[in-house]
Amino acid sequence: MKPDEIRKLEAYLKKTFNVPALQVRARPRKDDSAEVYIGEEFIGVLYRDDEDEDLSYNFQMAILEIDLE
Repeated sequence: MKPDEIRKLEAYLKKTFNVPALQVRARPRKDDSAEVYIGEEFIGVLYRDDEDEDLSYNFQMAILEIDLE
């Protein structure tokens, strides 16, 4: 993803989730996705979907059972 695209996504997610510490970072060797962090903790991946005529983004976050305790 391009830097301006990452900045827009980061601003949107910060506002939507009300989490100022949220960061969207470019992934090494990948240009179709970015990593999402809160502080230094990795929480998920944002994927860019431009296969159809409409551009969209998908956020994928795994929740481990141990995290629920």
